[in-house]
Order: sequence, then C-alpha cells, then structure tokens
Amino acid sequence: MVVSVSILDLRPGDSPRLRGEDKAHVMRLAETEGPLPPILVDRRTMRVIDGVHRLMAASLRGQETIEVEFFDGSPEDAFVLGVEANVRHGLPLSQADRHAAALRILMSQPDMSDRAIAKTTGLGTRVVAEMRRSTDAVPQLNTRVGRDGRVRPLNGGEGRRRAAELMRENPRTSLRQVARIAGVSPATALDVRRRLERGEEPVPAGRSAPAPGSSAASSTPTPSAPPKKPKRSFDRDVEAVKVGEVRAAPSTVALEKLLRDPSLRHSEQGRRLLRMLKENAAGATNMTDFVASVPSHCLTLAMQIARQNSQMWLEFARELDMRAKISDPWLLGRQTAQ
Repeated sequence: MVVSVSILDLRPGDSPRLRGEDKAHVMRLAETEGPLPPILVDRRTMRVIDGVHRLMAASLRGQETIEVEFFDGSPEDAFVLGVEANVRHGLPLSQADRHAAALRILMSQPDMSDRAIAKTTGLGTRVVAEMRRSTDAVPQLNTRVGRDGRVRPLNGGEGRRRAAELMRENPRTSLRQVARIAGVSPATALDVRRRLERGEEPVPAGRSAPAPGSSAASSTPTPSAPPKKPKRSFDRDVEAVKVGEVRAAPSTVALEKLLRDPSLRHSEQGRRLLRMLKENAAGATNMTDFVASVPSHCLTLAMQIARQNSQMWLEFARELDMRAKISDPWLLGRQTAQ
C-alpha cells in the first residue's frame, strides 16, 4: 500500500553504493515531469531502503511529502531488498558496489545460497562461490536457503544420515517433521525410511557428498581473475560521508559556534549533544599518545570500542548530511556545481 509521508520524517538508509548519492542523477530526476515512483522505507526505523535519489529529487522540487511503500522485516532483509531493487532498476550499481554487497550478505546471511546471492547482486554464481571460499570470516554452514526460500543441505549424505537417526530414535515421527529437522525434502525423508525398512544404508552407494563449506556451484571452474577485495564496511562509511561533504571549518571553530547557539543550549537534548561533542573533541586532541598505553591483551577490545564509536559518529554525520540536503535542496545544487 502506498502512503504519503513527510520528507522530514525519513532517515537515510544503508545504501549499497560505496560512493554515496549521485548528484547528477538527483538533478535529472528533479527535472523530470510527473510524480516520482514511490520509495521503499523500513516502517520500524523510517530508513529509506530504496529511493534516496528520488527522495532528494523530491526535496529539490520543493515537495514536503513523498509517496512511500513500507517494508516490515529485519535490517538484513531490508539490505538485501535494497540491493535487489537497485540491480533491477534505476541507477545501476557499480561492480565494486555489487561485490561489497555480496560480501556483506555472505557475512550477515551465510545460509543464503550462492545462486540466491548472485541473483540479488547481479553477479555470477561462480564469483559468489569464490568469495565465500576465500573469505575466512564467512561462517561455513551445512545448509543453504535457495531462491525459492527452501532450506537444502550442502552435504546430501549428512542430511540423509541425520534423517535416519531421527527415524531410529522415534519411528513415529512424521516425514515432514523429519525433513524439517534434518534439512532434507519430504521425498528424501520418504526414500530414507524405505531404505531403512529394506535394511539398506540411508545414503545410496556411490553418492559422494560435497565437502563441508562447498556449494553446488563450487565444482565449476573458478574465474581466472578473482574479484577485487571489497572495502570493509568501516572504510565504506568513511568514504560515504566524504562524498558530498561540504568543506567545513576547523572542528574547534565549529564547536565554539555550536556551544554558543541558544537553540542547542536551551534544550535538554541539545545540551546532551553539546556535552558529547565537547568531550569527544577534548579526548581526540592526540589519540596516538594512548596507543602505546593499551596492553597487548586489550588491543582487540579497545579497537572494537573505538570502531563502534567511530561508526556511531559516522552514522550521525551521514544523517545530518542527508537532513541538510533535504531541508535545504539548494545545498545539493551548490555541491553539484563544485
């Protein structure tokens, strides 16, 4: 269902575009006649899943509202949906965007099959399979969720053996329940039951099971040149903030201006923000002095906390950047002209 939503109520989403928004594309959309297609928004967070360029174009036109379709689901599913939408229509994703999106999906949803991820990102199945094998951080599971949403085991023999164990433990368990628990199809569960009744092994002789962590597509030749390693999400966020960034005054001067602003000083949230900015600025004078003071056994934890804090501030900066462009559409025009 399409509804009309105030532009100021919307927040920037987790875009698969490494370089952020394309200003020229926004200008082209703003100059088109007629209404823009509805954008896709996460109902829970009000973050834009697909349609940031249309949102900015609507603001540039002077619109106060925009047509929206809501999505209800997890952030991981929202990202997959956003990638699919950008692959199907609108401004195409670059090859680097697609590789980075595929890697992120592999990390967040390792149970998705290589074919499903390939279809989502517009990459080849062999490319996704190679990325899965070459990335140590991707969990290696024994099942995959296919494009039809069904769960299938990578190791068919293991699924059959698990089904046989369940049947031996409780012969009255229904075939559907066995199939669901063992990760096999009901037809396979029926075949296993019949084989057990005949006194045969659950796995047919001569059927070789693929090694754990492999996929159906991994048996095919791999590309001669592996894809370039996608940028980490941390680096991507840094780059996303830099794109479209207006040349700012030195942080100390900017902080002094904010500290004197009455609209911030006279509200509770504003005062909390000023305290956080002030403490952050005071502690960031020379962080390299603290590096040597961190014991070796605390390095990983300290690094994780530092990255989490930096991610928080980067996300804050990104939302401010988006709000500035939406509330002042001429800002986008000035940035495009530069």
